[in-house]
Amino acid sequence: MTFRELADILGAEVVVGDDRMEDTIRGAFASDLLSDVLAFAREGALLITGITNPQVVRTAEMLELLGIVIVRGKRPDEEAIKLARAKKIPLFCTRYIMFETCGRLFKHGLSGYIE
Repeated sequence: MTFRELADILGAEVVVGDDRMEDTIRGAFASDLLSDVLAFAREGALLITGITNPQVVRTAEMLELLGIVIVRGKRPDEEAIKLARAKKIPLFCTRYIMFETCGRLFKHGLSGYIE
C-alpha cells in the first residue's frame, strides 16, 4: 500500500508528506501509549495513534517509523507539524477512530507484522 492509497482509504488529510505519497507501507502499529510504541513497534512501520504532540514525532524518528496517522479527527499541534516537516516524517489525519482506521487498512492488505 502507498501513502496515496492510505489517504484515499481513510479520507485522510496529508499534513506533511506530499512528496512521499508513492512510498510503500508494509505494516503498521497502533497505540496511544508511547511506552507501548517504544516497546513493540518495528522499524519501518506506520504508526496509528491519537497522540498529537511533538513526542509522537520524536518517537517515530527514534524508531525509524515510516509515518504517522492521527485518528479521531484530532489535529497535531503546530510544533509537531514543524518537527514532522523538519524530520521528513509523513503525517496524516483521519476522522475515523483507531479501530476503524486499523480495520480499513487491514481490509486493504496492510498487516500489523513486518517481515
